[in-house]
Amino acid sequence: MITREDGLALLKAKNDETNLIHHALESEAVMRGLARTLGRDEELWGLTGLLHDLDYATTRENHVRHGLDTVDMLGGKLPDDALDAIRRHAAEMNGAEAPQSELDFALRCGETVTGLVHAGALVRPTKIDGMQPKSLKKKMKDKAFAASVNRDCIRECDRIGLELGVFLQIAIDSVTSIAPELGLAPE
Repeated sequence: MITREDGLALLKAKNDETNLIHHALESEAVMRGLARTLGRDEELWGLTGLLHDLDYATTRENHVRHGLDTVDMLGGKLPDDALDAIRRHAAEMNGAEAPQSELDFALRCGETVTGLVHAGALVRPTKIDGMQPKSLKKKMKDKAFAASVNRDCIRECDRIGLELGVFLQIAIDSVTSIAPELGLAPE
């Protein structure tokens, strides 16, 4: 399995946009938090989150390849269940099988919630410090807020046995743990 160090280097080689790197780091943190909570392999889940959008810079105009090109790049570097989750996280775009496993659903809801958490932190005077799940639940009802964030994917947290509030708290705590490197910590 690829090491985190090599995964991060590969990510940075394939994506030079800060927002894509931040999304990958946030996704990794959330996936690690979910793995800890659910008693799963934290390293595997973290790497799956870190590398899930490896192909985004080259597939943003060709969504039917999103996830599929990442799997091609990572063949032999991650176990099949991680590759399946990466392929399936964008199933609506790339025609892959629908999500099936716990890891599939964890990646879908875990990577999607980062957009809501990040946007929520940017509009708060204290940034991510003190953010609560109830404020994110309220933001989820406002379709204009972080409009590109798919609320249905976030709600798939129930498919991994987590109530929305618990899931949002895990996401907040996970992103808070890396907030200084994302510019989301109070100044």
